[in-house]
Order: sequence, then structure tokens, then C-alpha cells
Amino acid sequence: MSHLISTKAFESTYEQMINWRRYMHQYPELSFKEYKTAEYISDQLNELGNVEVSHPTKTSVMGRLKGGKGSGKTIAIRADIDALPIKEETNLPFASKVDGVMHACGHDGHAAILLGTAKVLSELQEELRGEFVFLFQHAEEVPPGGAKEMVEAGVLDGVDYILGLHLWSTVPLGEIQITEGPISAASDIFDITIEGKSGHASQPEAAVDALAIGSQIITNLQHIASRVIGPLDSGVVSVTRFHSGDAYNVIPDKAYLGGSVRALTNDIRERMKQNIEQICTNVATAHHAKATLSYEYGYDPVINDKELTESIFENAQHQFKDDERIKVIQSLPMLGGEDFSAFSNVVPGCYVGIGAMKSKNGIVFPHHHPQFDISEEALLIALKYYVLTALHVTGNARN
Repeated sequence: MSHLISTKAFESTYEQMINWRRYMHQYPELSFKEYKTAEYISDQLNELGNVEVSHPTKTSVMGRLKGGKGSGKTIAIRADIDALPIKEETNLPFASKVDGVMHACGHDGHAAILLGTAKVLSELQEELRGEFVFLFQHAEEVPPGGAKEMVEAGVLDGVDYILGLHLWSTVPLGEIQITEGPISAASDIFDITIEGKSGHASQPEAAVDALAIGSQIITNLQHIASRVIGPLDSGVVSVTRFHSGDAYNVIPDKAYLGGSVRALTNDIRERMKQNIEQICTNVATAHHAKATLSYEYGYDPVINDKELTESIFENAQHQFKDDERIKVIQSLPMLGGEDFSAFSNVVPGCYVGIGAMKSKNGIVFPHHHPQFDISEEALLIALKYYVLTALHVTGNARN
């Protein structure tokens, strides 16, 4: 581990991180409404004394630390800070005090980790070269997302690299997952409106059954993943909404479908969109109906930069080789969406997973669950990862 940092520095910061995390957990705020959270984070950064604090948007925070040894690489490190519209059922002593709002995805932990990273690096300022930019991002949970707004506000101007991470309640504590290439999927949504002709249930030949046509469209959409996309590629089309008709004896003239598209590359994403449009149009036409597709692009896939990620992986393996509790591994990508892509589309980025599993009576609750929780020991692991990686990438690490 870098000789610049003592174990005591990590341990003392860890205790403070727990307090930060628990405070933010009690006062969660929804996407684009993180006013008090942003104020709290700003206060903590200002207390460090040598971090320049600004607000790129109304509910985001940026801290900037300039190394005392002059110019060098500039690295940005990101944490998302928004919560979810979920009523908490954890019974934790620091459970949410905001009815119907909960940190059910670990963003309170992410914010605490980045505050800790800022604290440790700020204490090393005089020994560092380059700049360290701390991005506390609003609105990860709701498209178009806060990352896009922050990029438009110029937070990546002059930045060479960006780091991101996610605490995973379903991954064993001690695992650090670092994978080059695609790591999360494009996440789009679609709606299909089918227009047929209404009629009496006893005379189907006089109607154009929108409901039956919708059923055929759903069946055909399943062939995209199994027959259009190659078996070594990843793409998912899920129809999650289907509404048609109100009466028992009336064939409906309209049907409404909706769902989600996930893909690990933009090429696969576009092919899937084209196939959805072809299927709904052609199936409807074959049955003398009309189908209209409304397709909304969500987040782009997060694609970790190959060279940067390889370097970070090798460094992490070296830094943690003597700690039997920590395993640095390569993992498979996930098909969940993540707006970190708005940053990593602009500068080379590396987004990793940190195991934070905590079982309750043998049960591990997933993200976005009312009883979701994380092991706070993962905060210390993530702190060490962020600090040591930032020092390595900026050329400040000496082993």
C-alpha cells in the first residue's frame, strides 16, 4: 500500500464515513430534489479547508483539490446522492425519517465514500501533483439523469480520467469487481399503440381485434433476443405493460403495450429498436390494423476504457494482495442502467462494483427493496480503493 497514507488515516476516516452515511440515510431526497443533501455535503467539504466547493447544478456538488506539488493529471471521482420513492422497512436505528423516501440503492454510502476520499486526499495535498475533482451527482435514478446536466455544466473540463463505483448488496463483502469493456447496459423504454376496429364478441369477423394483434406482437418480440441477437451478445426486450378493453362482450379497437430494452452496445441497441418497429408495424399490417411505436432512449451503456481499466485492475491486485479479506476479480457486465455513461462517454472512465452483502436472518435483500441494507465495512474497502486508485492514475503512488 502506498507509503503516503497510514492505516490510521483510513481507520479514522472510516468512523466519520459511518456517521456521514447514517445522517444522509435518515434524510433521503428524491432525484432533482437533493437540496439539503447537497448543502450537507458542501458543509463537510468546506470543513476540510483546502477543497474548492461549487454547485454545477442546483442539487449537485463539485469539490476540487489542487495538489501542492504543481500540475499533473486531473482525475474526477463520482458519487450519486439521490434516493428512491420507497417506504423503508429496515427498523434500523438510523432509518429514514422521510415518509415514503429511502436510500434503497446505497447512494448514501457512495456519498460517504467520496467524502472520505476527499478528506484523505486533502490531508495529503502538499505531497500531491495534479488535481482531484469530487463529483456528487444528483438524479441518477431518473432519466435523463443528473450526469448529463453536470457534463453540460462543464464539470469534466480539463479532466483526464473519471472513476465511479457501486456498492452491491448481492455481492459478497470483500469483492472488488473490475471489468474492462461494457459493464452496464443501455436502458430504453418503448410504448406501442395498436389501432384496430371494435366489434361485438359474437361477431369477430366484423372487427379487427387489437388485443389479439397485441398478443402476436408480444410473441414475436421474444424472437429478437433468441433469433436476431447473436448468442454471444447481450440484449433483452421485456414487455411489462399490456392494456386493452373494458367489457366482456366487446372486441377492443385499441391495445397498448410497453416495456424495456437493454443492450450492452449501441449497435445491438439500434438493431433491437429497428426489429421492434418492424415487428409491430408488419404484424399489425398483416391483420389490417395500425401500430405506432414510441421509443425513448435512456442511459447509454457504460463502457470501461480498456487501457485505464487494465492498469487499475493490476494496481488493485497489487495493493490488496496481502489482505485476505479482499478479492479483486473480473466480473460479468450487468444489464441494469447507469448514467455514469454520460461521464465516461466524454473522458476515459472505470466503473467498478464493491461487494457490500449483509444478510438478515439468512436473507439478502436486493437493491430497491424496502429492507435493503449494506455492510458498512464495505465503506472502508471502497475508500481504500478510491484513494489508492486515484493516486495511481495521477502518478502519485509510490509503493
